[in-house]
Amino acid sequence: MVKCQYLVKKQTSKKEYWGFDRKDMDLSVRPQDDFYRYSNGGWLKKEKIPPTEARWGSFYILRYETEKQLRILMKELLRSKKQVHGSPAQLVADYYRSAVDLKRRNTLGTKPLQPYLQEIRALKDKKGLVSYLSRAHAWGGPGPFGLFVDQDEKQSSRYILRLWQGGLGMPDRDYYVLNGPEQKRVRDAYLLHIDTLLRAWGVQKRERSQMRDTVMRMETRLAEASMKKEETRDSEKTYHKYSVSKLNSHVPQIDWNAYLQAVGVVPSDVIVSQPDFFAEVGRMLQDISLEDWKCYLEWELINGSSSLLSTKFVKISFNFYSRTLAGVQKMRPLWRRGLGATNGAVGEALGKMYIDRYFPPHSKKAMDALVTDLFAVYAERMKTLQWMSSATKRKGLIKLRAMKRKIGYPRKWESFKGLRITPKDYFGNAVRTHQYEFNKRIKRLRGPVDREEWFMNPQTVNAYFHPTLNEIVFPAAILQWPFFDPKADAAVNYGAIGSVIGHEITHGFDDQGSKYDARGNLKSWWSNTYRKKFTQRADLLVKQYNTYNVAPGVNVNGQLTLGENIADLGGLTIGYEAYQRHLTKTKTHRDIDGFSPEERFFLGFSQAERMLTRPESEKTAVLTDPHSPSSFRVNGPAANFDPFYEVYKVKKGDKLYKDSKKRARIW
Repeated sequence: MVKCQYLVKKQTSKKEYWGFDRKDMDLSVRPQDDFYRYSNGGWLKKEKIPPTEARWGSFYILRYETEKQLRILMKELLRSKKQVHGSPAQLVADYYRSAVDLKRRNTLGTKPLQPYLQEIRALKDKKGLVSYLSRAHAWGGPGPFGLFVDQDEKQSSRYILRLWQGGLGMPDRDYYVLNGPEQKRVRDAYLLHIDTLLRAWGVQKRERSQMRDTVMRMETRLAEASMKKEETRDSEKTYHKYSVSKLNSHVPQIDWNAYLQAVGVVPSDVIVSQPDFFAEVGRMLQDISLEDWKCYLEWELINGSSSLLSTKFVKISFNFYSRTLAGVQKMRPLWRRGLGATNGAVGEALGKMYIDRYFPPHSKKAMDALVTDLFAVYAERMKTLQWMSSATKRKGLIKLRAMKRKIGYPRKWESFKGLRITPKDYFGNAVRTHQYEFNKRIKRLRGPVDREEWFMNPQTVNAYFHPTLNEIVFPAAILQWPFFDPKADAAVNYGAIGSVIGHEITHGFDDQGSKYDARGNLKSWWSNTYRKKFTQRADLLVKQYNTYNVAPGVNVNGQLTLGENIADLGGLTIGYEAYQRHLTKTKTHRDIDGFSPEERFFLGFSQAERMLTRPESEKTAVLTDPHSPSSFRVNGPAANFDPFYEVYKVKKGDKLYKDSKKRARIW
């Protein structure tokens, strides 16, 4: 056997912190065969997933550390006696108090839900049923579809009402319509879940059986009419602008004029994301009995509200949605569940406190400099792409230069004016918070687009690209090790947060983001010739990722994950090139701990994606999540990246080797 030069690394005599621990590697693995395990294998062997988690790795460890910071803030808030009613501090503290007050929640039992159940049971006819569905949107009630306000994708300067498919208790339509081993496992568990929850509610055996059959029959019919998940991420396939009169013709079983007036709007047009689904909802309203509809709505309400009720119902919900679907062995402690609920309801109020305590100005400044660096590299790289025409490049550069960056926290904070939160009404707090958000967005139909809005809280360990706002957003909490550390080696920072920045920029130019122009409008700026060339290159990734699997019959969906896979490859490419320019500029090309700058870059890139995942969680994610599993998010891009071949001397016969003509080179 030929001994790989990368199995034994000569270490420098002086130890220094550089943001990576070589003990986390597995040097028995050849980087040319499995770079993910070569760089993370030691960590993967020694770490254990906590019983409260489905996954454990870079993102999740940092999220847990952030939770501990928030817990300190919460303890201080709970001790304070100076909270002004309606202030962010009062809203946060009292929402948390209500969430963790299990004694009161257990005493109340099912009482919080009774008025809502009685409203369903009192329905007398189909007209009353439709009226109920329209009202339920405002407080987060049950129903077969969703309704929300968003930007008009073809006129991004205005808001519009959008209808979206829904109404399923399992994560995706495929659990209802496919018969693979994993779909059957989850479906059988869901049937048991329905029976268990209804029994806890006091429903007798015969009636439980009837309700279960009715729910599954109706949900299956909704699932069969639902658009496939890989199609729902196609912006063009989900954009269907209907006038209200056309919508009345398309779904005549609903008086949409009356329906939308009950919601609080009188729009001239609506985006119907999945027309076939809504036509089927109309037919179901026509030919399914009122009693069956009431049965379905009762179940949706009970199932959707269980986590807000007493311990008995929380545990039942946990057993299916966390244990069955994700393999989680133990519920998180009450303080973590309370924080999660508070973050979801009034997270921006808590985020302001988080920023004041934990996000120093120099982190924002350093991140801004990195983002500027990555934008400059992206622009230069786009100019040199050989497969694009000059005209297409010019339009791409216009979009890139118009792309806004948001770092750390919003310029203006949500006031939550008029929101009422009390310390002894957890269910009511959840309802009122939903009503507050819903009413706020409905009012936006009458005004201009708020381009300062954030869709993640500052304490969120994540980042995103927003196509209709043409912006990339990096909340404060992700700007920490292992993604970004001012004390770490620049190579690790460029490999980690640099690739994340490049990833989000690339989303503006992935298979869907590239359909939007500089103003965020769904409007092609490509010629047909160069769109075809782009698609041919992207198809190489579809085929590559389709070959990856996590269990027998559970393969990665290359089309579903295409946008993220393009962004992963783009992030690696742009992050690496930015680091090479940094090396040239700073003249800091030296080995650390026996690793060259280029090797340290790839180690930082891989470290940011290291993850342990329970089998149940991994299978659920592969069947529903547009992100590929962590190992493929490292090895997949590396197998297409020429500098990786150069640094690690990858050659034919190595497991990560791909023929040069079959490597995806896009951005």
